Amino acid sequence: MKNRDDLTHGAWFKSSYSNGQSACVEVARGGGAVWFRDSKDTARPAIHSSQAAFSSFIAAVGRGEFDKT
Repeated sequence: MKNRDDLTHGAWFKSSYSNGQSACVEVARGGGAVWFRDSKDTARPAIHSSQAAFSSFIAAVGRGEFDKT
């Protein structure tokens, strides 16, 4: 599995909905995992999850499971 340092020059991306703001999460895929980092502080350690867990999370967001009521 790749570590965070392997992704330093990788394909990190933000949502198109971020409108260039810095308060976003960046995402990259590598080593069979999905990696996350804070776009305001990219020197901090990235965290990762399996691709299956990431897909489940995105599906839950789409269903509104994390919406504030």
